[in-house]
Amino acid sequence: MNRPVIHVSLAPELRFFAAAGFRRERAAVTTDGTSTLGHVVESLGVPLTEVGRLVVDGRTVTPSHLPGAGETVEVHEVVRPQEVPGAPLRFLLDVHLGTLARRLRLLGVDAAYEATDLGDPVLATLSADERRVLLSRDRGLLRRREIWAGAFVYSDQPDEQLRDVLGRFAPRLAPWTRCTACNGPLRDAEKGAVEERLEGGTRRTYDVFAQCTVCERVYWRGAHHARLEKIVTDAVREFGGAAA
Repeated sequence: MNRPVIHVSLAPELRFFAAAGFRRERAAVTTDGTSTLGHVVESLGVPLTEVGRLVVDGRTVTPSHLPGAGETVEVHEVVRPQEVPGAPLRFLLDVHLGTLARRLRLLGVDAAYEATDLGDPVLATLSADERRVLLSRDRGLLRRREIWAGAFVYSDQPDEQLRDVLGRFAPRLAPWTRCTACNGPLRDAEKGAVEERLEGGTRRTYDVFAQCTVCERVYWRGAHHARLEKIVTDAVREFGGAAA
């Protein structure tokens, strides 16, 4: 029995996921006759988290569509900014994205992250249980059915990663309101209330402090503030929010 052949066009932004033979503008793909279109697209190497509209012979279909012989399929990229319905926008990052997690928190974005490798099943379950968008550069992780929502982080450079996520999801920015260490909210702190946690030089030099309401870490505008302020200023200028 001959297996159905369909013709697939991947959006240019998605072609790097696919094997060389399927990166052409229009590639012939042999299916098994029983797999859904979503499964076929993923078999080419493209995570469904990166797929927007699926168009078959001019009509939009869902990933559950069963492709038939001779159909022409257009696989579009996600539209930016991408809407994530049904929950406040929150993220979960895998173990390889620690710098990105800290920068998102610096901007006041809810970004859960553990420095230890929790493993793919645990991350997928957390994404579903807490309704968080799972950010990863691991295509296999993003193909797990348990995840609530996910996104591939295209760059391995933190500056580009941050711009990618902010441009894709347009989260509300509230800089300097979240602990970069644990993701908890910050509150203003009187110097006297945190003095015992400070080194002598810090006590003598600084008077304005904030403290995490969860882990109680203390923050002040120290030696690294100029570098952090540039990250904040650049993000606010391009993506909106309040820099103060």
